Amino acid sequence: MDLPIRPRRNRKSPGLRALTRETVLCPGDFVLPLFLHDLEVDEVIPSMPGCKRWSLDGMVNEAGEALSVGVTAVVLFPAIDHSLKTKRGEECFNREGLVQRAIRALKSAYPELVVMTDVALDPYSIDGHDGILEEGEILNDETVGILCKQAVSQAEAGADIIAPSDMMDGRIGALRGALDLAGYQKVSICSYTAKYASAYYGPFRGALGSAPKSGDKKSYQMDPSNRREALRELSLDQDEGADIVMVKPAGAYLDIISDVRQHTTLPVAAYQVSGEYLMIKSASAEGWICEESVMMESLIAIKRAGADVILTYFAKEAAKILKE
Repeated sequence: MDLPIRPRRNRKSPGLRALTRETVLCPGDFVLPLFLHDLEVDEVIPSMPGCKRWSLDGMVNEAGEALSVGVTAVVLFPAIDHSLKTKRGEECFNREGLVQRAIRALKSAYPELVVMTDVALDPYSIDGHDGILEEGEILNDETVGILCKQAVSQAEAGADIIAPSDMMDGRIGALRGALDLAGYQKVSICSYTAKYASAYYGPFRGALGSAPKSGDKKSYQMDPSNRREALRELSLDQDEGADIVMVKPAGAYLDIISDVRQHTTLPVAAYQVSGEYLMIKSASAEGWICEESVMMESLIAIKRAGADVILTYFAKEAAKILKE
């Protein structure tokens, strides 16, 4: 065949494939989510094989292992004792609360570690919602007031990034104002800009016992059918002072990641959520797929779509492979 153009020339050897590779993962791309509880033992999470609810000591050790393979950031999610949950979730801004103590422990052990925290009420609420529930309605403005106290409390404990996952209107501007007023101008905000009302969150809610006791989250999380709405949320978050914007989930929303990437100069994060993780783990446990290959391909796809930062339960495993 007389072919002047042969794309296969650039694929003919490992060296050439590496030289012409468009998307490259590195351990520094990842944020490792850590589940916490206020017990002295670490517990296996049945719905999320390979993950645990960590004691404070176990969490510090796990963060150290992640740091040793190049994962420089973690994000904290607490399983709060039921006795501490209330309608308004006041435990979220307790200076001696679980998350606040965890932040201090991590920053004491590893000052260079980037500590990100979740800002939302669902772990602390007896109703299991991200906001205050009254008469079947999530109260937006009242919730934002509590979230501001939570964020300031986390910043005071030493958090580097606060990440509001609640999807209340106006919370980014309010949080920025509260942090600045309290003297935490250097604390970054990573907004869950496009957090969808997804069925992929099930295993996570089991890990924290934070599922809604009634109703669902569709009045505040985004409709999975909507694409353009993500850009509306992006515009608001940028104007209100977000430092990083996030899309959640990742795998089923690669088009949203791409759209957000094309419409902002801010860093874009994406969260490979518990359902995505469990599907890969479950299929590989049955021998139907190669876990390592599918794990890496899924992460490459998220970065190729435009994510600069990837929150993933595979962070440690993927980093080890990348360092080999």
